[in-house]
Amino acid sequence: MRMYDLIEKKKRGQHLSEDEIRYIISGYLEDTIPDYQMAAFLMAVYFQGMSKEEIFALTDVMVKSGDVISLDHISGIKVDKHSTGGVGDKTSIVLLPLMAASGMKASKMSGRGLGHTGGTIDKLESIPGFNTSLTNKEMTTFVNSIGFAINGQTPNLVPADKKLYALRDVTATVDHLALIASSIMSKKLASGADYILLDVKIGSGAFVKNIEEGIELSKIMIDIGDSFNKQVATVLSNMDEPLGEAVGNSLEIIESVETLKGKGPKSLTNLCLVLNGVLMYLTGLQNTIEEGVIASKRILRSGAPWEKFVQFVKAQNGDVKAITYTSLLDKASKVIPVTSESAGYVGSINAEAIGKAALLAGAGRETKEDKIDPSAGIICKKHVGDSVKEGELVAIIHTNKEETKAIEDLVLSAYHIQSNQASKIPSVFGVVTKEGYIPIEGLEN
Repeated sequence: MRMYDLIEKKKRGQHLSEDEIRYIISGYLEDTIPDYQMAAFLMAVYFQGMSKEEIFALTDVMVKSGDVISLDHISGIKVDKHSTGGVGDKTSIVLLPLMAASGMKASKMSGRGLGHTGGTIDKLESIPGFNTSLTNKEMTTFVNSIGFAINGQTPNLVPADKKLYALRDVTATVDHLALIASSIMSKKLASGADYILLDVKIGSGAFVKNIEEGIELSKIMIDIGDSFNKQVATVLSNMDEPLGEAVGNSLEIIESVETLKGKGPKSLTNLCLVLNGVLMYLTGLQNTIEEGVIASKRILRSGAPWEKFVQFVKAQNGDVKAITYTSLLDKASKVIPVTSESAGYVGSINAEAIGKAALLAGAGRETKEDKIDPSAGIICKKHVGDSVKEGELVAIIHTNKEETKAIEDLVLSAYHIQSNQASKIPSVFGVVTKEGYIPIEGLEN
């Protein structure tokens, strides 16, 4: 085989065999196929697409490019959850304790933030002493005893995807559904769970811009799961504004604690309840999604998820006192109010701009080597549909940076104030299962 011929073949929209796809991915991973040829191939895929069989083959090759984790040593219902990423997305920190209190087990690997979206590992490490470098034995012990554990990503888990994604990121080929689906599913399949729930973000702050695209992506990922004998479902959730109020590491831990105690923002609480309800349905713990959501509300009110979270933090060497009394977490030296320059209603919030403002404040990193400030971030006090008076508070910046005007300007520019009232955006649009798309109206609080 020659890479030139395979690029030509895909450029003309022809079908690639499993052996040809294996040749391409293996060659790229082994550096026998250079970046410029792989970039050409990715662009050919971007314009010509891939058949279902090609997507299955690509996913399989990527799964087998590194370690494949076995969870046979973990008893019970083994689940995994993944989000396509968003601003203020701290769902794992709330959802996993809720899942554990509902009778499910999750051995979760999470990543660090890069750019304007935050990473679960960074957020957890804002808790003093918290350990995200667990051994396999520790992971197994904690998952079996508590119901879940969260660890940093294993270096050799799907290395083909890591290398391919880095190239997609600089060649404008990230936002292709076949490539997104194979990237996400290869990591989830290699992680070993029997049931996989995917939180697909929809909106201006996400890769997927509309519900139709979200349904299409979901169907591809469900089909991939089916071909690997895994049960998969997706939840389509809103990323037209930041999730909850807090964007930043210790700020999001504080908001997660409040949510686990039943006092969190409605959007975050609703999303976690729906995600858990879908998982309870998918795993057979409840007969319908609606029954799953109702059961999830009852479990959250019981206080059991908060108790699970405390056990989790203690097991992973985190300072339990710092989550019990969140005022002990790192605080920024500057707390700067951002006020509206006009009266009206919040018509939209640019989630990406808020994420970038948090990065400028110190909450994110532009390169993997950058250090983050756990105390930095943004609190969004006004949301889409809210009324605003001139001079009224819309957001609060937490930072230790000397120069703050650029951060303030960016936050203010993210808020579009208009004369007419915009409709409130639901936190969840719907659910996609093997049976199809199910609108979620009526299940939110």
